[in-house]
Amino acid sequence: MDQDQKQQILNRLNIIEGHIRGVKRMVEEDAYCIDVLNQTRAIAQALVKLDALILNRHLHSCVITAIRSEDVGERERVIAELMQVFERIH
Repeated sequence: MDQDQKQQILNRLNIIEGHIRGVKRMVEEDAYCIDVLNQTRAIAQALVKLDALILNRHLHSCVITAIRSEDVGERERVIAELMQVFERIH
């Protein structure tokens, strides 16, 4: 992973971490439930963006390398990995 991509992922994780600390603080302070839910939705969206960054990197590195490989087993392995990830989502 190049440094720019790594920094994008770390930045996204810092955003998520900040949101989680904020939600924790809101719960400790008995904040209005809808306000807490709005923040948890922001966390969920930040995680979706994080997933997209990581998936993009994986597709452009590991998957391309495997698909170009002469090893049929390696190609099948990376396809199976991706399928498992997406099957867990639904």
